[in-house]
Amino acid sequence: MDPIQKTQKAKPKTKPKTPTLKIEVEVEPELKPESEPEKTEIIILNNDCLIELEKLEDNSIDCVITDPPYFIDKLDNAWSSAKIEGDKKNSHIKHLPKGMKFDKSQVKNLYDYYFALSKLLFKKMKPGAYFLSFSSPRLYHAIAMSCEIAGFEIRDMINWVYTQSMPKGMSVSHIIDKMDLTQEEKQKIKEEYKDFKTPQIRSCFEPICVAMKPIGNLTFIKNELQFKTGLLDFSQKVGENKDRVPANIITTEEYTEAYDKNFLVSKPNKAEKGENNTHITVKPIQLMEHLIKLFSKEGALIVDPFLGSGTTALACKNTNRRCIGIELNEEYYQICKSRLLNC
Repeated sequence: MDPIQKTQKAKPKTKPKTPTLKIEVEVEPELKPESEPEKTEIIILNNDCLIELEKLEDNSIDCVITDPPYFIDKLDNAWSSAKIEGDKKNSHIKHLPKGMKFDKSQVKNLYDYYFALSKLLFKKMKPGAYFLSFSSPRLYHAIAMSCEIAGFEIRDMINWVYTQSMPKGMSVSHIIDKMDLTQEEKQKIKEEYKDFKTPQIRSCFEPICVAMKPIGNLTFIKNELQFKTGLLDFSQKVGENKDRVPANIITTEEYTEAYDKNFLVSKPNKAEKGENNTHITVKPIQLMEHLIKLFSKEGALIVDPFLGSGTTALACKNTNRRCIGIELNEEYYQICKSRLLNC
C-alpha cells in the first residue's frame, strides 16, 4: 500500500480526525509523448509526529529533512512563537535571546525525544535513505548521538554558513554594579573587564546532521536499483556560476569571492517567507530545494516531522517530490496551508 494513502485512513469514529491538507501537483519529469502527466502529493497534517509516523509503512520513506525543536527554554516539541514571546520568565535578564539559557536537563530531554523519534524513523525509512536534521553548534552532539544510537550511520555534517547573526556574549557591567563594593572598586573592575563578555561567541553557522539508514550487505548501486536511495546527485552544482560540486559547506548569501564561487546556493527572496508568517526559524526555500535534490530523486517521498511554516513542503512541490509534513502547532499549520495554497 502507498504510504501516503495509508496515512489518510480515518481514525476510529470515537477519535477526532487529524486536520489534513492534501494537494495534488501536476508534474512532467521527462515524460514520453504518449504518457499521461504524473501526480505528486503534498500532505500536511496537524498532529503529533510520533502518532502520524507510526501509521506509515515500514521501509517506505526516501528522505527525512527537518528542523527539530531544541528543548532549550520554551523551545520544546510543543513550542510556538506566541508562547516564546509571551514568556516573561525566560531568564534572569529580560533581553536574553530565547534559546540561550543553559540547562543540562533540557539537553537530555532533547536527546531522549530525538532518540525515540530516530528509532521510529529507522523503521519507516528505506535502506540508504537520508535523515537530515538542522541543529545548533552546542546541541549538534545530542542530535547526532541520538541518530547514531538508534541505528543510523552519521555520514557527514553540512555547515550552513551565514553572516546575518547577532553577537550573543554580554557585558558583565550590570552585574558589577550590583556587587557590594565601593564605586571606585566597581569602576576598577569594569575597566579591567571592559573587553570581556559571557562565553557565547557570535554563531555564524548552523550544522546539519547527515545520517543514513545502513544498506546492509548491498553495494550502493544495488541498493539504488532496489530502493532508489543512497547515491547522491552530483549534477546539483553549487557556486555563483553553478559549476562546483556539492560540499559540506553551504551559503545562501554573498560572503567572500572564494565562498561565493564554491558554496553559494542562492540568495533567499525576501518575499518567500510569506505574509503573517510568525515562525522564528524559517529556512530559505532554495536551500531546502538544494538538499532535497541532492539527497533524493524525483517522485521520492520526503517527510518533515516538524514542518514549521511549511518550507519543506513548498520545496517538495517545486522539485517534484511527494511530501508528508507534520506540524503539531495549529498556528503554524494554518501558515503552512496558506503558503501552499497561495504559492
